[in-house]
Amino acid sequence: DFLCISLVNGFIQLRYNLGDKTVILQTLQKVHANGKTWHSLKAGRVGNEGYLDLDGINITQKASPGMNMLDTHTDFFVGGVSSLNLVNSMAVENEPTGFTGCIREIVINNRELKLTATDPKGGANVGDCDGTACGYTVCKNNGTCQVGNSGFSCSCPREWTGNTCEQSIHCSQNRCRSQALCIPQPTSFSYTCVCALGWSGKYCDSKIQFFVAKFVGNSYIKYRDPYYGKRDLQYSRISLNFTTNQTEGLIVWMGKGEDEDNDFLAIGLANGTLKVVINLGERISVPLIHSQYSSCCDERWHFVTVVQNQTCIKVYLDEELIMFEDIDPQRKYTALNYGGICYFGGFEIGRNVNVVTTGLFQKEFVGKIKDVVLFQDSKKIQLMKAEGYNVYNGNYGH
Repeated sequence: DFLCISLVNGFIQLRYNLGDKTVILQTLQKVHANGKTWHSLKAGRVGNEGYLDLDGINITQKASPGMNMLDTHTDFFVGGVSSLNLVNSMAVENEPTGFTGCIREIVINNRELKLTATDPKGGANVGDCDGTACGYTVCKNNGTCQVGNSGFSCSCPREWTGNTCEQSIHCSQNRCRSQALCIPQPTSFSYTCVCALGWSGKYCDSKIQFFVAKFVGNSYIKYRDPYYGKRDLQYSRISLNFTTNQTEGLIVWMGKGEDEDNDFLAIGLANGTLKVVINLGERISVPLIHSQYSSCCDERWHFVTVVQNQTCIKVYLDEELIMFEDIDPQRKYTALNYGGICYFGGFEIGRNVNVVTTGLFQKEFVGKIKDVVLFQDSKKIQLMKAEGYNVYNGNYGH
């Protein structure tokens, strides 16, 4: 399989093959070859339907029915390749040659790649294309960059300040403490403090301890499994207690949650019922939904356990087996390579649950979680020692 974007006789071409047939899309207009004009290019596919957009002019083509997944399992190359042998003969019209020009702001699956000297895996013969102190996106939040004798300066929009317009004027004199995040509230000309894990209060200046984590929305805990390197990932298990009065919410996501290649096991609520979704690497998310409308959202404590035995998944709710399915009888992928990362309640501030989970779950969890146990560990994980924000002491109350 491959997906390739190239410049052919002044036109942009998108070529991709999902394992059965090569699809070719080409722009209607040529790009300006004057070395001064920047062009905006968007390309990709949804299933077997491809799209190509150059400066707002869109070309769309639906391939014949068949395969709809892109399974590359290779490095991602920009501007050229380390060896021409890596280029599929169907990926280009003529002999493959490297790109000459400037490239910036590459976004893959809603995630921008950092085109620096240190972030990519490798490269050669690449230099600075801007050549000025301003460069690309030096000034944040639509600030205007100006080159001066001593470097650059940013002219900021009315509600932003700082050397690079990185700070809201509403947060410039904030009193948030203990690594709290300042969230500007422009309508009230004020701000709120989002507390780091272990802190509470209006300004996050009160230290707290808890065994029960209370999630209030826009909350998350990110736990790094210290024993990940020793786990047998073909036989994973997670159990926890939760309580909520909401019908939607992501309770836990075992996985890095960075891109579509990441394995994951997720537990949450959808339409008032328990929903478990697992992906072992085939890029097909297999949802298991409890067939009956459950009482998960009654503000009572419920105990859920998910057991993965290679491709066989068992889900227990309040110690009753409610789901049992073999998600891949062919046993093509059998290990849950979750990267040692577990998210509880949601993802980092600014990362929308609906977007990160590609619609599998609609919103962050609002409720309480306790007694989390991974695999067959003898001890519960200590949520207090993880990373997180906007999580509070749920030891009291229901």
